Amino acid sequence: TVDLHGHTVVPGLTDSHCHIFGIGERELRLNLEGANTLEDFLGKVKARVTKTKRGQWITGRGWIETFWKPSQFPTRQDLDKIAPRNPVFLTRADGHGAIANSAALKIAKIDKTTPNPFGGEILKDKASGEPTGMLLDNAMVLVEKSIPKPTAAERQQALLTGINREMGLGWCEIQNAGSHKEDVDLIKKALESGKIKIRFINAIYGPGEDAQHFLKEGVTLDAFNHHFTQRTIKVIFDGALGSRGAALLQPYSDTPETSGYLTEKPEELKPMFEEALRRGIQVETHAIGDGANRMILDLYEGAFKAVPPNQRQIQEPRWRVEHAQIVDPVDIPRFAKLGVIPSMQPSHAISDLFFAQARLGMDRLAGAYAWQSFLKSGSIICGGSDAPVERGEPMIEFYAAVARKSIKGESGEGWHPEQAVSREQALKMFTIWPAYAAFEEKDKGSIETGKLADFTVLSQDIMKIPEPEILNTRCTGTVMRRDCLSTRGLKCHVERSRDISKYFRVTAGCKPEIVRDSSTAVGMTKK
Repeated sequence: TVDLHGHTVVPGLTDSHCHIFGIGERELRLNLEGANTLEDFLGKVKARVTKTKRGQWITGRGWIETFWKPSQFPTRQDLDKIAPRNPVFLTRADGHGAIANSAALKIAKIDKTTPNPFGGEILKDKASGEPTGMLLDNAMVLVEKSIPKPTAAERQQALLTGINREMGLGWCEIQNAGSHKEDVDLIKKALESGKIKIRFINAIYGPGEDAQHFLKEGVTLDAFNHHFTQRTIKVIFDGALGSRGAALLQPYSDTPETSGYLTEKPEELKPMFEEALRRGIQVETHAIGDGANRMILDLYEGAFKAVPPNQRQIQEPRWRVEHAQIVDPVDIPRFAKLGVIPSMQPSHAISDLFFAQARLGMDRLAGAYAWQSFLKSGSIICGGSDAPVERGEPMIEFYAAVARKSIKGESGEGWHPEQAVSREQALKMFTIWPAYAAFEEKDKGSIETGKLADFTVLSQDIMKIPEPEILNTRCTGTVMRRDCLSTRGLKCHVERSRDISKYFRVTAGCKPEIVRDSSTAVGMTKK
């Protein structure tokens, strides 16, 4: 039994879009989160230089320049002044841009004559033509391939650091938005040794050798006692809005010489998509700009027509679009019509809306982070955090979804408050709807008879407290089957539940394993 001491229970929360290795790497490398000015950023780098041997690489992640004054990318010259003897490569928070110093560019043989790769850009000084050090999307690979790869032990440490952070924040399940084949072996070893205690849904990056191997090998379902499923290929189709790599239908309002770009060639995706349908493999595709979203819907629709239901292992494949941030309003109903699930991260809205108007202009904001429009058109939304792009905290995501304001309570012109969701809808975004998106709605996502007894325990009733108080709500524990995980002063024995609200079916007086007693009903409980 579980004595909750008056705390609130919700169905186990699912982060339906995170990057688990990236979360760990950010914590283990140079973490640049919270660098609020260029000076802060350079100060953090300088401190790391003093601890690093000459010639060794310095890598890190987490900086974002949109709130700096002036709001502009750092340059290689900025880094050269403090790190002349070390190659430096520092990834922007969104993972779609990085700044490299001159030493790193030299190792990668990048100079003024180096052309842009497909799906990426080497930013160059308009006067001299020399690279500034900023590399966007596929251009980042030009330097990344020269950085020594982490050892298996270092990757394992990153994995477990990420897992422990997600578990401590109150997530019961993560849906990991992309892994390489060698990472899967590390994940399985950690599961075998009992080091991963939360549920893990994994996607394999595609196209490429890893995806082709996965197509031949096939899916893995509910392995390690319902703790591991791998049935999805992850595609990255464009860049990010902040770094102007998101593929738009029309040019950027603040940089009219570009509309962003696709990072994969559509014609190369078609055969993989059709084979995935035949083999019962789900596809999820990162698409941020309205151009990328329209194109991926076209590609999905083409694959669905080319491989009709009677030729598929799964007739309704539940393919996903990750982010779906900027969508032309005429394309929003297409998601529900095609059975495509938008996978969205509410914190992106309250981060991006400070600069989105500059990137897009006022008119295009009508289709930006349009949660309520998706729901009214018949879609469900699976909610996630996109950590380490964002902080990964479930209460920030829940607050952003229902308040559509910054964590300081700020709003502004073009924020479209009518797109905020109700608290019931927000709860479903992180419980039953991610379960549906993972083909798991019969086993997870709500508290009802016959389902796995996964609970997240919160310090306050997020369905009733004032909006600002949501941000002060803590996860005080998680319960999965027989185990109380990451508890903070909770006794692991069950008492009868009371004060039951109306959102899901719930039972009381049961072991926290498979819920069997249907004597009470519905979704959040206080005990």
